[in-house]
Amino acid sequence: MRLTLRQLQIFVAVARTGSTIAASAEVALSQSATSSAVNELERLLSLRLFDRAGKRLLLNDNGRALLPQAQALLDGAAQVERMAHAPALQLQALRIGASTTIADHVLPDVLSAFLGEQPRTAVAWQSFVSVANTARICERVAAFDLDIGLIEGPCHEPALHAERWLQDELVIVGAENAFPTTAGGERITVPALRSAVWLLREHGSGTREATDQALLPHLRGYRRSIELGSSQAIQHAAAAGLGIACLSRWVVADMLQAGRLRQLDTTLPRITRQCHWVLHRSKQTTPALQRLLTLLPQAALCRR
Repeated sequence: MRLTLRQLQIFVAVARTGSTIAASAEVALSQSATSSAVNELERLLSLRLFDRAGKRLLLNDNGRALLPQAQALLDGAAQVERMAHAPALQLQALRIGASTTIADHVLPDVLSAFLGEQPRTAVAWQSFVSVANTARICERVAAFDLDIGLIEGPCHEPALHAERWLQDELVIVGAENAFPTTAGGERITVPALRSAVWLLREHGSGTREATDQALLPHLRGYRRSIELGSSQAIQHAAAAGLGIACLSRWVVADMLQAGRLRQLDTTLPRITRQCHWVLHRSKQTTPALQRLLTLLPQAALCRR
């Protein structure tokens, strides 16, 4: 074999940073040595991997095809090193991504079952959880920045495998004085909902995508809306009377019980969404990842 892991490591660093200058600091080489390594890799493969734009190096089609394979090889090598140096300490280490509702309301129980006594008993131990909206989590799993993603919406990244997991109910909520004329039991009609101020998550959020899919065929757009970056912010805004929202029942359960929000009885059909876990199709399954995957169905059963 003519290729080396070091060449692939330098290639991935250049692909991530976009320049040999930035990559050289990351791989502890001079800029000229980093540039030479990239040129040597292209010579060995007889392929151009980057388009040159001044001092910037931009992945071309060949480079984009090589990147996930190179990253998978580097991940495999890193796993071998971890197993060799401290197998007992590294069995549980994972980079997990979760969209915000799952991170707040589901992931803590999953992590508790997954980790057990490991954080308290290990001499040295690390784990990593990234919380972002569904689109961002999928992007990072596709880039091998995360080992697995737990998402609330559909996955649009072709490089990822998505598996159906939890089902979540979305409910329409507002302050106690929202739609006061319906307090006696009359259901809220679609025309009334069209005239309301809607509190919405940002585009890219699984909640926003599910909300749009469920509501827009009936509302034909949001005439008045306020966009906020988290479901927690939205429910507090709804409780303050700024508008109404369509949120996960997991998110609003406490405020509904406390009476700060009420679930609005509308003429719309019941709204549910399917949650998924996602892996890169080229991801090597480690013992830690395999253990987490065996726990996810149990979490789904507990949520039914």
